[in-house]
Amino acid sequence: MWHLQHEENQLAFEDLVRRWQKPIRHLCARITGDAHLAEDLTQEAFVRVFLHRHRFRGGTKFSTWLWRISLNLCYTSLRRSKSHQERTRQVNADTPDMLGTYGDPDGETIRNDEAEIVQQALQTLPEQLRIAITLRYCDGMKLRAVAQKLNIPETTAASRCALGLARLARRLRRELGITP
Repeated sequence: MWHLQHEENQLAFEDLVRRWQKPIRHLCARITGDAHLAEDLTQEAFVRVFLHRHRFRGGTKFSTWLWRISLNLCYTSLRRSKSHQERTRQVNADTPDMLGTYGDPDGETIRNDEAEIVQQALQTLPEQLRIAITLRYCDGMKLRAVAQKLNIPETTAASRCALGLARLARRLRRELGITP
């Protein structure tokens, strides 16, 4: 990032994109539930990195700055589409293997019915809980890293994960017909 900031080095920017494009696309897809939108948001995130490269503070981690940009883009996108959850449920009902059809950002596909049900249930969670759960359990981050990415206290990240898991478990029990 230093080379991009101070030397306007195009190769440095290409290296950043090459290194971070896949994780950011994966994050955006998990947050929005839409692989095509995730691709657009990923491109927009890197456009913003380039345009605002002089705002990056050298003493901070580039990854945290990039994730914050990406998460903000996801939040904005979800806010713009007030009926996002309804549309997601309808798309998932119409195309049972949505991520498999369009390609998972990591090149993997979700093929079984349980994964589809979990994905649908995840999309029904409130945005803050869904993002915390996604970062913690889908992306495998530790609570401290989740808190840093979301710029919240670690205890808040833990409570969002716990509350999100509880709501997810209740919904999945209902969906799968499992009695407690």
